[in-house]
Amino acid sequence: MHGGHGHSHDHSHGHGHAPADYGWAFALGIILNAGFVAIQFGYGYLANSLALISDAVHNLSDVLSLVLAWAAIWFGKKGPTARRTYGYRRASILAALANAALLLVAVGAIVVEAIERFGHPQPVASTTVLWVAAAGIVVNGATALFFLRGRERDINIEGAFLHMAADAAVSLGVVIAALLIRWTGYDWIDPLASLVVAAVIVLSSWGLTRDAFNLAMDAVPSHIDSFEVRKSLVALEGVKGVHDLHIWAMSTTEVALTAHLVAPDVNADQLIAAACRALETQFAIRHVTLQIESGEQLCPLAPANTF
Repeated sequence: MHGGHGHSHDHSHGHGHAPADYGWAFALGIILNAGFVAIQFGYGYLANSLALISDAVHNLSDVLSLVLAWAAIWFGKKGPTARRTYGYRRASILAALANAALLLVAVGAIVVEAIERFGHPQPVASTTVLWVAAAGIVVNGATALFFLRGRERDINIEGAFLHMAADAAVSLGVVIAALLIRWTGYDWIDPLASLVVAAVIVLSSWGLTRDAFNLAMDAVPSHIDSFEVRKSLVALEGVKGVHDLHIWAMSTTEVALTAHLVAPDVNADQLIAAACRALETQFAIRHVTLQIESGEQLCPLAPANTF
């Protein structure tokens, strides 16, 4: 870190509240959904239903996203090396971003095919669609419950939950579409339902996409208010100023912070200990690096933090 008069460093490496081992949930979710995707594609083709095929595409993207999220959590447990000093924690952020990209690609394919079918409606075997989509509600709903408890602590667990919950809702929509086709005989309801599926995918994943992008760009995690963090540091006894404050996500569950504290005539070790306690208690920030300055020399990095 920047050299200067009277500075100290502290590295707090606790990783408390890391995600529980959701390996069983991911494994079971992947097996259940991969099998069901095959069934959906097969019956969707036989029934000539774009809505059912769209639901299958959505489910396939979610199977891939479960694989990515599971792999990210596994990578996150690998320790640091001389070259990768943070280990593989960021893999969880990259997985969340890849998740979002997969969903957008699936949406694009669904929309293109739906528009095509509006011009050329095709007969649909609504009874087949009805029963397969109903099974989808059960499979996706059950899988979503696997991730219900851990979703507040990890964006990848949240992503898995949202994907599965949205799939259950989408399957319900396909059931309704199949019933409407049976009652009215209007085959254009099928591509309309597939567009609704596309809209649900976008709406359900937008927040996740935004958060994943921000984390990848080293933005302050959405659950942390950087102004409140600054106020908390300034409020520490003996601190006259804070600059070069940076807060970013090391992974989808761990937050890091670096800052320079201007604090003349204080015991640096005691100040660092107090700051680390405050950051962990108030903001769950556990990986902290602080530089203490007496203020006798102007730090070249002082103007850098202008927010």
